Amino acid sequence: MTIPFVNTIISWLLKKRKHQMELFIKYPIDVQNELLMRLIQFAKSTEFGEQHHFSLIRSYEDFAAQVPIQQYESIEPLIDRCRRGEQHLFWPTKIKWFAKSSGTTNAKSKFIPVSDEAIEYCHFKAGKDMLCLYINNNENAELFNGKGLRLGGSSTIYEDNNTYFGDLSAIMIENMPFWADFSSAPKQETALMSEWETKIEAIINETIHENITSLVGVPSWMLVLLNKILEKTGKNHMLEVWPNLEVYFHGGVNFNPYREQFKKIIPKEDFKYYETYNASEGFFALQDQNNSLDLLLMLDYGIFYEFIPMDTYCGEDSKAIPLSQVEKHTNYAVVITTNGGLWRYLIGDTVKFTSLDPYRIRITGRTKHYINVFGEELMIENAEEALKIACLQTNATIIDYTVGPIYMEGKSKGGHEWIIEFSQAPKKLEDFTVLLDDALKSINSDYEAKRYNNMTLAIPKVHQAKKGLFYRWLKQRGKIGGQHKVPRLSNTRDVVEELLAL
Repeated sequence: MTIPFVNTIISWLLKKRKHQMELFIKYPIDVQNELLMRLIQFAKSTEFGEQHHFSLIRSYEDFAAQVPIQQYESIEPLIDRCRRGEQHLFWPTKIKWFAKSSGTTNAKSKFIPVSDEAIEYCHFKAGKDMLCLYINNNENAELFNGKGLRLGGSSTIYEDNNTYFGDLSAIMIENMPFWADFSSAPKQETALMSEWETKIEAIINETIHENITSLVGVPSWMLVLLNKILEKTGKNHMLEVWPNLEVYFHGGVNFNPYREQFKKIIPKEDFKYYETYNASEGFFALQDQNNSLDLLLMLDYGIFYEFIPMDTYCGEDSKAIPLSQVEKHTNYAVVITTNGGLWRYLIGDTVKFTSLDPYRIRITGRTKHYINVFGEELMIENAEEALKIACLQTNATIIDYTVGPIYMEGKSKGGHEWIIEFSQAPKKLEDFTVLLDDALKSINSDYEAKRYNNMTLAIPKVHQAKKGLFYRWLKQRGKIGGQHKVPRLSNTRDVVEELLAL
């Protein structure tokens, strides 16, 4: 049980950080440029720093001229050497942690280096800032009178040549200070259980009698947990289990498909939803306002940002621009240089800026997760907005979905094939399909042009998936829980064919 005055003390301590945030909000470009020069100076004697003449770099222009934009495959040999025990390759302090990516689109996983600096001054700092922003925006918050329920991924840590790898969430739990257990549930040993279904049962038994005031985790898996709790307790909604629940901090996937389901199981008018944007490579942005869809780009986490306009994107051969040159409402691929030893690294995400003072963004998708087989340029952002519209008009809610192309054969038109698992299905799937198609046409002019008179694209083919289909597909691949997720859009039929076979 938490002592009431603890809420007041912790809230006061967190609020002090807000003044530091105001510094990078007021002087964003100065803060970013100074950070870049610090990173270069710190790593100039590493193998990478010497190869790219860090000691001669005096400006962003020098940096962009001397260091190439890189994807994982380009730096994999250095990372492999580091995993075998070599140090001082791309970062001067010892790197012993590697975050293994969930690898939903590639059979081959990535191993992202995680330095002590990245853990302390990026990931942990962001966790505190998430609470700080919420507390500042909600004066009556009583978050710390109870506990936060954290739902991480597969929490097994593997050792290899005196280095360690696993899910980022497992690395964070392993490195948490001892006192973090007092304000979090489940306890550390439960959170680190490796078998997902056993862990879920243990979390339920451990938390249903706690005073849970906040939730942290990926929406798809959090819904699984909350629905299992309602099933076990026989309660109608989560407020009957945890009456003091006040906020859900979520990230990892677009929240729109899940919003209505959360509203049903947490029927509280003033319940808050706060979005976060992080990955194995770093923590990038946080929602800084109540009831907002925009995320504040965090500029003092040891990450220097560059952006590539998607209309000129060509992977490592692209030309990037610094933060000072971005424009609103343009789709950009994100390039990062970090205090974990990543240099001009393409993380594969796309964002657009909704504000330049301060710099706020929305996540629009992935550089590889889109469909452009017929020139339709369908991005995740389009798909999820269209789904939201179709669901609202048919009173449907969804659990998961994926989309792949239908290739042209002979005289048959091309198209898109959707597999959707509904928690509440529309009365008529045909009506839902028409509404989905209409919404896509209204959102995406390229799609609309290809759909004109069915000239290139036929109306989408939509399948209603059997209950648990996506769960079974992920389980077959050992990707149950936490950070693992179903790829939404693909230019190939691989995922669609596998799901149809199931």
